[in-house]
Amino acid sequence: MQNEIYSLYHLSIDPANYDALKALVDELVAATAKESDTIAYEFLVNADRTKVHIIERYRTQGLLPHVRQTFSPYAERFLALVKIDQLYVYGDTTPEIREVLDGFGAIYLTSFAGFTR
Repeated sequence: MQNEIYSLYHLSIDPANYDALKALVDELVAATAKESDTIAYEFLVNADRTKVHIIERYRTQGLLPHVRQTFSPYAERFLALVKIDQLYVYGDTTPEIREVLDGFGAIYLTSFAGFTR
């Protein structure tokens, strides 16, 4: 996880808001796909459309531009449709990154064993 950040968002959603969220997320994913430092950006939903997870992986320098430039225009509409239940953050963070992610209630975890291929 050196020079990378992974995050896992656990969100709750009213199933009546799913279609609006899906349309918004389609726009957000298209915008995020243009970011050179975003490695993975995936949205997953359970069968009854009450829980959504977001899996994100960035080169460390790519997270703040994503939040400040790409996500920012969508933030108000996005956060009106979902509730962030939990955010887990893994990898190399900086004080600036923590300042931004703390606003989402982030829990930071540091690797102490293992490997990535």
